[in-house]
Amino acid sequence: MFMRWAVVLLLVLPGVVRAEVPPESKGIPGLDETIPLEADVDEPLEGVVEDDEDEEAEAPPTSSSSGSRWANRLSLETTTWALLQRRGAGTDEGFLQVYPRLEVVKPGFLHVELGAPVRLRLWGGEAGGSLVRKEDWDELSDWGQVVQNLMVGGDAPNFVWVGALESYTLLSGHLVRRYNNRGNPNYNPAGAVVTAMLRPFYVEAFASDVLGARLLGAEVVLDVQHILVGRQKYPMKYMLALSAVHDWGKAGGTSEPMTLAHLDGTAILVSRRNGQHGFELQANAGWGGRPGEGGAWGAVAGLGAEYMSSTVDMRARLEGRLQRGGFRQGAFGPDYELARFQVAGPDAMPQADASFPDGYSAHGEVILNWDAERLSVLGQRHFRLSMGAEVFNWGRLDVDGRLDTQLFHRNLSVGVGGLAVGAGQPGARYLASGDVRWRFLGGKLYAVGQGGTLLIPTAEGTLRPGAFASVGLGVDNAR
Repeated sequence: MFMRWAVVLLLVLPGVVRAEVPPESKGIPGLDETIPLEADVDEPLEGVVEDDEDEEAEAPPTSSSSGSRWANRLSLETTTWALLQRRGAGTDEGFLQVYPRLEVVKPGFLHVELGAPVRLRLWGGEAGGSLVRKEDWDELSDWGQVVQNLMVGGDAPNFVWVGALESYTLLSGHLVRRYNNRGNPNYNPAGAVVTAMLRPFYVEAFASDVLGARLLGAEVVLDVQHILVGRQKYPMKYMLALSAVHDWGKAGGTSEPMTLAHLDGTAILVSRRNGQHGFELQANAGWGGRPGEGGAWGAVAGLGAEYMSSTVDMRARLEGRLQRGGFRQGAFGPDYELARFQVAGPDAMPQADASFPDGYSAHGEVILNWDAERLSVLGQRHFRLSMGAEVFNWGRLDVDGRLDTQLFHRNLSVGVGGLAVGAGQPGARYLASGDVRWRFLGGKLYAVGQGGTLLIPTAEGTLRPGAFASVGLGVDNAR
């Protein structure tokens, strides 16, 4: 997501956090990173909500009482869950997974979803192993998974959000881009995002683990136009932003600490709106590095564009990047929870210590949402594609993405995702996963299946390859 649009969306749509929407959360507000502005809102493309306006988030599809704004959803999934070892590493294990969830929503005020998968051993594992899979609950941070989603304060731009950070981007995205705080299969923290505005400043801060000493970062955005000519009807046309992120490395395994900082400038070049259609073009440039380490720096410049209508929201970004002294943009990315122990490539060492070749790269990202009816209910999309790629002049390619689709009156949901890091180099890393959900009997009962490959960090700091597969049934009162 482009930095300027990240700010505007948070101003216009309370509770929007840049995280991937799980299939079971369709129609629930507050989860989708690519939610567009309502096409019929009387706002220009670059506009924000005025102080005396009150925008309400969409209500979820169920309610405990039709005369109340409070709504709830109860669900229970029961599946088999198998952890399979690859390349002869370890032993296979099988579990019965029970996954209860409770969701309570009062739009614009509170959104709470509680629940966690409990895996009961059926077969395999070490002799005398515990009934409940211990790796899911063996440190304090793992208890964060009970909070699936917590949002307090829907009146943007000031709110707090807690939950899983999936494909999370910190505003400009030059330090934290498409980050997944649960990329380690045995580490299940709850992250947090806090936003606030005190004109002409806008601030977003995040923590990857609210119960452990891990990633903590923030980005402060200055509305330059506000400084020069005062408060305008359409703010955030010209911005300066400073971001910094530090990883203490003391939860989910131990790793060396690392600190990065970045300075960015953004200018809106074109902003057009015609009825239900809108287009925006922006330019950005920035410089960053590792504080305290001379010679570790990088620079970036690029363009971003967005087209939106009542049924389509498409965003694209293309940048040229320069890396020197081991610094790289987007270091806290989709692979970071594994790379902090062992980077992809020939150097089998932690990212904080690994060298990164001097060079330059081209980075591109596209996020496309399409719905045949209307992009108005958060998380409800007939088609969604999110993909990022970076190619380096010395022969390396990094790609990650996810594709989701809803078919047959949204009764069938299918999603596939993949990650390739270091492709074209020795020691490249590849991961893939997929899930399917089919609702029947009026939609309250559904079958679910999941599967994919894993890399599991070990106590020695290596990554053990594995795979997982799950199939079962669920029931809820979503429709």
